[in-house]
Amino acid sequence: MAGSRSPTIGIDLGTTYSCVGVWRNNRVEIIANDQGNRTTSSCVGFKETERLVGDAAKNEASSNPTNTIFAVKRLIGRRFSDPCVQSDKKIWPFKVIEGNDDRPNIIVDYQGEEKHFAAEEISAMILTKMKEVAEAFLGCTVKDAVVTVPAYFNDAQRQATKDAGAIAGLNVMRIMDEPTAAAVAYGFDKKKNSSVKKNLLIFDLGGGTFDVSLLSISNGVIEVKATAGDTHLGGEDFDNHMVKFLVEEFRRKHRKDISSNPRALRRLKTSCEQAKRILSTTTQTTVSIDCLYEGTDFCSTITRARFEELNVDLFEKCIETVARCHKDAGIDKDNIDAVVLVGGSTRIPKVQQLLKNYFSGKELCKSIHPDEAVAYGAAVHAANLSGQGAEEINNLVLIDVTPLSLGTDVEGNITDVIIPRNMPIPTQKSKVYITTTDFQSAVDIKVYEGERVRCEDNNLLGRFTLSGIHPAPRGETEMNVTFKIDSDGILHVSAEEPVSGTKKQITLINREGRLSKQEIDKMVQEAARNRMEDELLKEKVLAKNSLEDCIESS
Repeated sequence: MAGSRSPTIGIDLGTTYSCVGVWRNNRVEIIANDQGNRTTSSCVGFKETERLVGDAAKNEASSNPTNTIFAVKRLIGRRFSDPCVQSDKKIWPFKVIEGNDDRPNIIVDYQGEEKHFAAEEISAMILTKMKEVAEAFLGCTVKDAVVTVPAYFNDAQRQATKDAGAIAGLNVMRIMDEPTAAAVAYGFDKKKNSSVKKNLLIFDLGGGTFDVSLLSISNGVIEVKATAGDTHLGGEDFDNHMVKFLVEEFRRKHRKDISSNPRALRRLKTSCEQAKRILSTTTQTTVSIDCLYEGTDFCSTITRARFEELNVDLFEKCIETVARCHKDAGIDKDNIDAVVLVGGSTRIPKVQQLLKNYFSGKELCKSIHPDEAVAYGAAVHAANLSGQGAEEINNLVLIDVTPLSLGTDVEGNITDVIIPRNMPIPTQKSKVYITTTDFQSAVDIKVYEGERVRCEDNNLLGRFTLSGIHPAPRGETEMNVTFKIDSDGILHVSAEEPVSGTKKQITLINREGRLSKQEIDKMVQEAARNRMEDELLKEKVLAKNSLEDCIESS
């Protein structure tokens, strides 16, 4: 029966670029898009009559800056009040406002009116594009997928990614951590399915997120020992530092301020991204833009040394994260067999130099493709879950860990940890709590995520009330609170109060900040309408082209 099912794909949903792969003909195929590129820009552009997704949207970003959405991965699952969101929205050319339940909403002009989109909707458009790329290659409909996320994504971000998949019409079989996917790619590339245990450090520095994971791999079993990272650190930040520097240079040279001009900033950022890539292979390059602002041309030489100076704080932050990860794992640097580079930003020479110095001159592993490794691993795991792979695939076992501690609030506004970070998942832990006031009939249970002692310093995932408990003097009524993390790394919380044989349990499923089922259904319908409009527009363009060809040939 497994052979009759449509293939299950693996999608690396990246901040700047996305990639899709599938297990086919006993190997992984990384699928090229309609432009022939094996990675696709994670951009969505809105014009008066059409919506562009992928490379087409990025190509028009400079001429359509306020309606071209990028780096949406930095918004998904976050609150509008999050300091990271507040920081980013100041430098993005598109507008982000506060929506329902403190969720960020993206505003664009589309089809002659102002439209509001949730981050999940924009991510769903990118996932739909990757789905279409796979379907064009495979020649059949694709329904199931494994989607990757940074290991340090919190529960809300993972849930939001699953919601985006649902809006895109995908059954997300598993949310997979990006470093784990890279480790799978490394294992198959190096044929390391032997009984010899190897310790790998996956250094994953992409366009917008950064993860470090320490794993052991042996005989098809990949076990994550520890993970650390930052969901707000990557190539986007390196670009932004260069943009800020050049904005100041333009102001100094020409006495003009371009910081409030979205089109000029977008053009400058595009040039900075290109310069960053060039500086990975040469020691200097030129940023040259005709008529950047008010008819003024701009030309500036950027050296690799200057680029490194602008971003030295971020590079050092990467190394600090590496130190924290291997310390948490309890594995000495000398016992790490390979340091594997993943993500486009690992091509930066300074990053490689600092990492090599930290490991006392150890050679870094660059044998797997930094842009495709995560999609490769996701495709392998997709085949494993669907039973469509070879025997070596079907015997694959992945053991991930929790990226952050999870707990509930207790008296004194203190977070009591129930599941500590770096705990293997899936997992389930319970604790017993007692009432704190006389004759309580209800208890408000709050769920927190983070490493701080005080509740307000951690991330509130959600809350629920356990009502109808047995009223008694304080300290006499007990409640069992259970935290369960499933194989997707998604949290379920329940509570029960066993008195006189009666039990009551409430499971925290729809946490604060997550889309409701009604909202998801509405967005699914909207996505279907968008697809129909895109198809109609495509048919019109083809018909127009055919008519013009007939006129010219007659």
